[in-house]
Amino acid sequence: MLNGLFGRVLIAIEPALCFLVFGALTAGLIFFPLPGARLNQHDSAVVLAPIFGLAALAFLAYAVVVLIGPVRALRHTFLPIYIVDGYVRYRKPDRHTEADSNGYIAVLDDARRAVAEWPSLGSATLPESLRPAMIEFSFYGGIHRIDGRSTGALPESIPAMGIGSNVPRL
Repeated sequence: MLNGLFGRVLIAIEPALCFLVFGALTAGLIFFPLPGARLNQHDSAVVLAPIFGLAALAFLAYAVVVLIGPVRALRHTFLPIYIVDGYVRYRKPDRHTEADSNGYIAVLDDARRAVAEWPSLGSATLPESLRPAMIEFSFYGGIHRIDGRSTGALPESIPAMGIGSNVPRL
């Protein structure tokens, strides 16, 4: 769960340190002028401070962008996983379907009302079908298990430090 976040934190350390260095240079040029500085030295500080300030902001933005995805994923892991004794519905693509989608998969409750629906990816068009099932799902991750069998949406186990977890299955 935390493996991906820690990996991205390690990647974000470099831009965070660069932000601190350029921020310190900017603050030093603005707030701590050299004593007895001549006018032309002050002019160079006026020119350099905004450049260093923009570099600091760019590195801060880079560090934040690197961490947005893993923090969002970590937040999603605290959301509930639902178990419904209901139905799984497969349906064909419609006119609003994305180009890489081959249809939709939905979880229906025991009264056959749709609880959640996700687009399916693949080359073969899904057949129209409805079947009873015990479904384990989350709104952010899709259907995890149908009748106790994994759908592959989540890995059964994650290797140490997440190394090799993104290798495609054959």
